Amino acid sequence: MNSIRDFAVSVFAVVILVGTCGCSGMSARDKSTAIGAGVGAAAGAVVTGGGVLGTVGGAAVGGVIGNQLGKDKK
Repeated sequence: MNSIRDFAVSVFAVVILVGTCGCSGMSARDKSTAIGAGVGAAAGAVVTGGGVLGTVGGAAVGGVIGNQLGKDKK
């Protein structure tokens, strides 16, 4: 259980780091998509116990949600 939590924390940290430093040329919608995918991947990994399908599925769902939430931002 600790390894899953450590993985989720690591993914979240990377998403925050990339979102604040490496995405300066991205639009707000692109940033929302990337952050949503990262958070979704972490959540999917935690829910499925680190399963690849859950992680990838979470990233896909999170990316779509982030994209839709970011479409109204400028």
